[in-house]
Amino acid sequence: MFENRKKIVFLTSALSAAVLAASACGSVRNDGQLRTNAVKPSVHSRSYIENLPVTDPSGKTWVALEAAANSLGYRIEEEPGGGGYAKIGYSDVMYRVRPGSASAFSLGKGCTLPDAPKRQNDKIYMTTDALSKLFNTKVSWNPGSGEISIAPPKEQSTEEKHTAVKSDKPFRIQSLSSSQANELISYAKKFLGVPYEFGAAPYEESKTFDCSSFTRHVFKKFGVDLPRLARDQDNVGTSVSRQQLEPGDLIFFTVPGRFEKDTIPGHVGIYIGNGEFIHTWGDPGVQISKLDSGYWSNVILHMRRVL
Repeated sequence: MFENRKKIVFLTSALSAAVLAASACGSVRNDGQLRTNAVKPSVHSRSYIENLPVTDPSGKTWVALEAAANSLGYRIEEEPGGGGYAKIGYSDVMYRVRPGSASAFSLGKGCTLPDAPKRQNDKIYMTTDALSKLFNTKVSWNPGSGEISIAPPKEQSTEEKHTAVKSDKPFRIQSLSSSQANELISYAKKFLGVPYEFGAAPYEESKTFDCSSFTRHVFKKFGVDLPRLARDQDNVGTSVSRQQLEPGDLIFFTVPGRFEKDTIPGHVGIYIGNGEFIHTWGDPGVQISKLDSGYWSNVILHMRRVL
């Protein structure tokens, strides 16, 4: 499949985000402080050199997906067996690709890649055009230096964001009664300690959650069918301020440097009152954290009411 090998320098002007630890989307103590092994967001470009094949007989440039994703601060995991999807993202799976298939998922929407990913040397490779399509950004190659440059991924347009999520079931935009709120919170707390899994399958199958599958599972119990991704859950309900926040409201957090603008949620949790919220984020899985102090207080993006 490949003829030449070159040293490639992967550069991305994307701001590095909170990269997921080995066992989870990130590591934060229950008091809201980052664990010592968590990677804090940084504001410098990242570069590294690897010996990888870069051109095929037709002259197309191919890039190892894992290296490209890591250069953007994304986490990537492959489904067992080598023939399934590769999952890419932070606390949510934002992108999915599969070797041999041009069909992919980008930010929760299906897309067709110009070139199907291929597997070589136990790694998945994609052309720069396919990476550009997947990440909705510009991926370019300098044939003279062998330098690959990846710009920060772009977010959806305002019109796309408003039309991306449609529900067949109307949302009840009203405050929960105290008893209803207590019931929802009690139900959510039943899952304390349930393990976190990046891109978790439904709880009934996996007995695990990621951040948005957890909120979706809890709210489904109360008649609300939330979208699968945090960024889409942020499109439903009505906005509330910190002063208006009530138990049962959703809280969305940004991951700095994830896109050109830090306006897309990378994490979601449920407010439970007394300045605390319940969510899943690394070890020990579903947990309760402080909202108004520590790490989380600095990355709050939106708060919404869907019940």
